Amino acid sequence: MKPKIKKQSTARSKARDAGRPVTNTIELPEKIWERISLKAFDLWRERGCREGYALQDWLDAERVVMGDIHEARE
Repeated sequence: MKPKIKKQSTARSKARDAGRPVTNTIELPEKIWERISLKAFDLWRERGCREGYALQDWLDAERVVMGDIHEARE
């Protein structure tokens, strides 16, 4: 039995049909992606391993890591 594979173009098709602009995803360099991932995991553990907050943990981690990078460049 083959697993079902969801078409990635569906979201883009719907956006085009609705007249909205199609946005492309941003590719993060591997090192930055890894730093954000580790920070998100740390935040998840600090918050008591609560399920349902993965996106919030990721966005918070992204903000922290990008802030650190910005500060280092100043």
